[in-house]
Amino acid sequence: MEKLIITIAHTGNVPTKEMNPNTPVSVREIVDDIKQCVALGASVAHIHVRDENQMPTSDRGIFKQVLNLLDKEKVNVVRQLSTGARGGENTVDWRGQMLDLSAEMASLSTGSSNFPTSVNANSPELVEALALKMKDNGIKPEIEAFDLAMITNAKRLLKKGILTGPLHFNFVMNVPGSIEGTPKNLMYMIDSIPEGSTWNVTAVGRSQVELIPIAIAMGGHVRTGLEDVIEYEKGIPASNAMLVERVVRIAKAIGRPIANPDDVRKILQLNKK
Repeated sequence: MEKLIITIAHTGNVPTKEMNPNTPVSVREIVDDIKQCVALGASVAHIHVRDENQMPTSDRGIFKQVLNLLDKEKVNVVRQLSTGARGGENTVDWRGQMLDLSAEMASLSTGSSNFPTSVNANSPELVEALALKMKDNGIKPEIEAFDLAMITNAKRLLKKGILTGPLHFNFVMNVPGSIEGTPKNLMYMIDSIPEGSTWNVTAVGRSQVELIPIAIAMGGHVRTGLEDVIEYEKGIPASNAMLVERVVRIAKAIGRPIANPDDVRKILQLNKK
């Protein structure tokens, strides 16, 4: 069976120190957290950053600080930059400003959906512009599919030549307002992607413990981290290290070997920078 890619989503846009004191928010904390998780088995870092007020941002300068520190400290990890909708202005120039930096991947939501209290807004024009900017910079998009329509739209963009195969999908499941995190829904999403695509599961909240073993057993890949779940068990704050260790234990129990960053570059056909 193909080696398992573990992505660590260390902070996202929502968690705060008040919600969970283990949340990394400064550049130093983010890099230290990535280093610790890579040592435990994570091979992809899904990178969000925060401003001086610990608020989510798409600021290119802060992303550059993170990447430069990873370079300086020789951290071998696949860098995946977030172009998500909650980092400030909802424009291509703002959300895609970091795509010229030294990264191999970036997130790309191929449609709009609901978050618990806001809209995950991704207009057709914005999606296409971000996809083309990624292509121009040799960055592989990770298609963030919060529902089935986003898979359908990714296939349309592939047909138009805006996306280039093989595609890599991340099924973001159990976000309130989007697709429910159930095994049946996961199977439907897997069956819906183009032949030859790779796929990853992000299971938010309580669905993580149920869906991660299924994904591992089926040959898919998985994401974990405080962006997706802030409690390890009810009443016990998680840390990113704890969450990666849990995925590694599940993979070992199932008999799935763990991919290192160089394995990821081969599996996902990345342009190493």
